[in-house]
Amino acid sequence: MPSDSGYQIVTADDFARRFSLRGPNLMWLLGAGTSAAAGIPTAWDMIWEFKQQLYVSQRRVSPKMVADLANPAVQRNIQSFIDGLGSFPAPGTPEEYASFFEAAYANEADRRTYLDSKIRGAKPSYGHIALATLMRCNRTRLVWTTNFDPLVADGCAKVYGGTGHLTTVAIESAGLGREVMDEGRWPAEIKLHGDFRSRRLKNTTDELREQDARLRAAFIGACGRWGLIVAGYSGRDDSIIDALEGALDDEVAFPAGIFWLHRGEGPPLPRVEKLLARAASKSVDGGLVSIENFDEALRDLVRLVADLDTEVLDSMAAERRVLSPAPRPGDNRNFPVVRLNALEVTAPTVCRRIVCSIGGVAEVRNAVEAADVAMVATRSKAGVLAFGSDADARAALQGYMIEDIDLHPIDIRRLRYESQERGLIREALTRALARKHDLWTVRRRSADLLTPETASDDKWTKLRRLTGSLAGSVAKHEELEWREGVSVRLDWADNRLWLLIEPRTVFEGINDDNRMAATDFARERTIRRYNPKLNDILSFWSDLFSTGNDEIHALGVTSGVDAGFRLGSTTAFSRRAR
Repeated sequence: MPSDSGYQIVTADDFARRFSLRGPNLMWLLGAGTSAAAGIPTAWDMIWEFKQQLYVSQRRVSPKMVADLANPAVQRNIQSFIDGLGSFPAPGTPEEYASFFEAAYANEADRRTYLDSKIRGAKPSYGHIALATLMRCNRTRLVWTTNFDPLVADGCAKVYGGTGHLTTVAIESAGLGREVMDEGRWPAEIKLHGDFRSRRLKNTTDELREQDARLRAAFIGACGRWGLIVAGYSGRDDSIIDALEGALDDEVAFPAGIFWLHRGEGPPLPRVEKLLARAASKSVDGGLVSIENFDEALRDLVRLVADLDTEVLDSMAAERRVLSPAPRPGDNRNFPVVRLNALEVTAPTVCRRIVCSIGGVAEVRNAVEAADVAMVATRSKAGVLAFGSDADARAALQGYMIEDIDLHPIDIRRLRYESQERGLIREALTRALARKHDLWTVRRRSADLLTPETASDDKWTKLRRLTGSLAGSVAKHEELEWREGVSVRLDWADNRLWLLIEPRTVFEGINDDNRMAATDFARERTIRRYNPKLNDILSFWSDLFSTGNDEIHALGVTSGVDAGFRLGSTTAFSRRAR
């Protein structure tokens, strides 16, 4: 599916099927996002720690004064001090991490010690074990990474039952990179920014600007022999993006395609979009792949690979937490230990079916919008499936030769996966929540965003106490307005339907010029919402959305078919799968 920016959007399941056939011809580029699940802080986390340390050491104040980096007032105080120094790049720019790292720890040995402290104790996540499993069956041969951590190597050690099977190339042995590829010493991992034990860590401004020439040449050359999967990497590092753009100068680039795995609802950085658009213009297969996270993306891939030895993966899966309608924790030794952000949903079992000559989903939506009627509708092979009054349905579809109007049963089995019925249920539930609680709605591909229409209403007092102000505009970007809100989407687990709730910052007025500012603002606002506070915020939304024995309705119509929902009063808790 093409995007507005000139590149293809590849669904996660489509990507998994392509990988099942092309795996050995696709190399990987891993960024910091792939290590987040293992507990290693991202560059953004470290940037704020560097700023905090500079503030405390230069102002000679108590660390307690700026300990809470989740507090916007603390962040503003620190950033105001940093801005006053006049020697650092603007927030959100690619140079920020390297510049502050160098300022906080000018000595290379100190930088190694710092990184070692952040990495020590981290264990491979499911995604690293899955990647190592693919390596062992020769479905993945070559991994490039900007990370310093040893998680890929540790994953291989677990899967292979010992060390020595993975060839790791760091900056000090850059010449080994081409030898490894020429001689086929698989599997191999090449660290573009150095191993965390290396004496030449490439994490300062001058070092990043002068990417090691031999590794860069090897990377560009490899892009002419293999396709590429990018995971956990935002594209902020100019040296890497420059190399990828340089690879596209070759007439034969990424012969097995380029697939950029991307989290979140928003688009990737502009340079990434330009790179993918340029690749598409050169008929390179692939595009942007929307994923939940690195672990889930790898889980999708291993499902389609035959003859895979999954012994280590299965042992990890046994530890994976699953949704459970269990009671709140008590004195029982087997009580659930982690609260999840899911409310059980009882959904309608029938909707209206209209058989007519209208085309696809987009045409149905346009017809409903043009008729200005209260109706939720989609298109399936059976006909137009809808909630609303019969009069409104006829008004919207009168120009499309209506042949029949009757009831259509909603098969709960089809709600297990993304179907037209599940999409209809999701939209109707979002409408019901918005209608019941006076919420403003923003539609997204996989989730909807809800936020209070009137933040000053007394019903939001408790939320205001937990999060501070509920709305405002981003500093230096008055056109960029934000509101405290929540993301909602449907999921299927434990043979039932769930509403997943995720507190979010919702923006209005985002454009290419302020997109980075929005991302930074959202992260600053939520980064320090640790378990107690996040639990309280989640409790607010779950208590608000819970219906008890009552129903909420999408439209409130008295004729035709409305969508009625019940939502559980307690969020799911986790339990260990047995």
